[in-house]
Amino acid sequence: MPPSGKKSTYRAVRISQATSAAALSELLSLLLAAYDDRGLVGDRITLSVPEILIGEGSITTLALIVHELATNSLKYGALSRVCGHLQISCTVDDREVILVWKETGGPPIAALRGQPGFGSKLIRNSVSEQLSGTIHFSWPHEGVVVTLRLNKARLGV
Repeated sequence: MPPSGKKSTYRAVRISQATSAAALSELLSLLLAAYDDRGLVGDRITLSVPEILIGEGSITTLALIVHELATNSLKYGALSRVCGHLQISCTVDDREVILVWKETGGPPIAALRGQPGFGSKLIRNSVSEQLSGTIHFSWPHEGVVVTLRLNKARLGV
């Protein structure tokens, strides 16, 4: 048992030998389990994603983006509150994968101030340069909504 006294569970994303890819749902579940109170996606964090594969060349980039968004949610957004909720949905068409990160139940959103921080710049550059996509943030009263439009071919799908 770790020093914190909490039981930890180690899981790995299965990367298919035949395709060198991982299922998006498994990847997101693994990455986000650490941010849920019980260590399980499905309680305060819900996923609605189709069964698509992410190539091993894009897994690290996608993990970095998800980690940055989840860390910000835990510090400032929906996951910082007991009643907060994170919903991630995804649609796929012939050319792109559209991932929507929607937070609700967090603290009231204050007006944005100053320049974007290092994390924001990092994920913007990662999305555009490594995944040939775009990222858009909107700040409705209910919580942040982040829309990632990613090039399907660059994800290795």
